[in-house]
Amino acid sequence: MKNFRIAFISNHELSDGMAAVSLFLNGSEKQNVNTLLWSNDGYKPIVSFAMAYTEDSILLKYFVTEKYVKADYHQINDPVYKDSCVEFFIAFGDDENYYNLEFNRIGTALIGYGLGKDDREILSESIISKIKSQHTITASADDKSNSEWELTLSIPFALFIHNTISSLAGIHCKANFFKCGDDLPLPHFLSWSAVDYPQPNFHLPRFFGTITFA
Repeated sequence: MKNFRIAFISNHELSDGMAAVSLFLNGSEKQNVNTLLWSNDGYKPIVSFAMAYTEDSILLKYFVTEKYVKADYHQINDPVYKDSCVEFFIAFGDDENYYNLEFNRIGTALIGYGLGKDDREILSESIISKIKSQHTITASADDKSNSEWELTLSIPFALFIHNTISSLAGIHCKANFFKCGDDLPLPHFLSWSAVDYPQPNFHLPRFFGTITFA
């Protein structure tokens, strides 16, 4: 299974807000979301992410290059997986339940918690609205038919309402990271940690990798 360590950065080093978070993650180690699942049509967006954490938040930035970009959904808990979408699933410690955090390219979020795909408790808008985000999009310098977009997220520990988190230092978690776009002209499914299953389903914790907060 995949694994990596997540570095700590103090909030006082990020006093310029999301711009500082984005800049810091630009210089952080990238992880590739490059396992193509349930498709053999040859289309594969280029996707990576970087992570860090602070005294009270998880910081996450996605870097995406793809041919088609869509962001039709603007309300919290809309079906953003139909848009150009990136996802982060995490289970803390020994918790058998996990959170699914799904975002379209403008940061609209769909977030749930539970044991599996058909057992999700959708988090409230008041909780999800605590997430801070910043997004950009440009034409690809290498191929003008592609777009390059970035999404930077600051996810407070307070979002994870089913876990009591005062610090993440030294904590091991099960997690996976995804890219999809169900209603795009070329639908696709990409993962960080491979998923060995016959039909599309990201909600399979047995295929999660491990992340460790340093």
